[in-house]
Amino acid sequence: MIQANGQVSKAVVTARAQEGTSSPVRKKKNRSLLYKTITPIAFIIILIGLWQLGVRVFETPKYLLPAPSDIWKATLKGFPDLMQAAGNTFIAALFGFLLSVVLGTAVALLMMASKWIRWGIQPYAVVLQTIPVVAIAPLVVIWLGPGMNSIVFISLIVAIFPIISNTNLGLSSTDRNLMQLMQMYKSSTWTMTWKLRFPYALPYMLGGMKISSGMAVIGAIIGEFVAGIGGGKGGLGMAITSAAVQMQTSFLFACTIAASLLGMAFYLTVAAISHYSLRHWHESAIRSDNE
Repeated sequence: MIQANGQVSKAVVTARAQEGTSSPVRKKKNRSLLYKTITPIAFIIILIGLWQLGVRVFETPKYLLPAPSDIWKATLKGFPDLMQAAGNTFIAALFGFLLSVVLGTAVALLMMASKWIRWGIQPYAVVLQTIPVVAIAPLVVIWLGPGMNSIVFISLIVAIFPIISNTNLGLSSTDRNLMQLMQMYKSSTWTMTWKLRFPYALPYMLGGMKISSGMAVIGAIIGEFVAGIGGGKGGLGMAITSAAVQMQTSFLFACTIAASLLGMAFYLTVAAISHYSLRHWHESAIRSDNE
């Protein structure tokens, strides 16, 4: 009985000691998170204040560089049109991004399946990345016609290369000793791919998706410059073009900021998925938790 009581008291002391040591660590994490949140907010507030002050002091014409207050007024005035344009761009970028993930992963799997296929596809994947999109966009419009189909296809072209490249790299980086071990147990190609290659490739794939998510928005806006249509179906690309032609500089800034926020939303969403997928086992996510 005495021994049992001693063990219980020892366990209680150990638990309290662990609580005492974990509390400062938790406070340090919370403080670090607070600083990471406050610092960029404070920076943008200072930047906006200097911008507003500089425009007013130097009396810069509004059509050259509007003040933040003018941009805010233009945003409120054209808010319904701005939200509708942002929604159309979001739909086009989302479809382009999802198609790039599906097709890019499929192409990477084909490249992994055979070295002959990899040697045949890889040069054209590189060429696809190096060709200026603006140069081939008119051809896309001729083939698919103006509107959503062409915009999604152009977004796909811009966003697919990081998926192919990173997924192929991840699938090729699997530990060969583990592959040989599974071959010894006569695992099928599908089993090796699903249970071994894909977990190894997942961090690479998610890294490619982070890059591709922002590029999909850029591709959608480029597509709208060339293949967009006016009216309620127009996206941010058409809104930017219209504002630039009419010298509505304040609304032009508002559209540009909306496009940037849309790209950030895509990136942060994929980054959150990446973090929650990798935080329990991959070194990159574990390090970010301990910072």
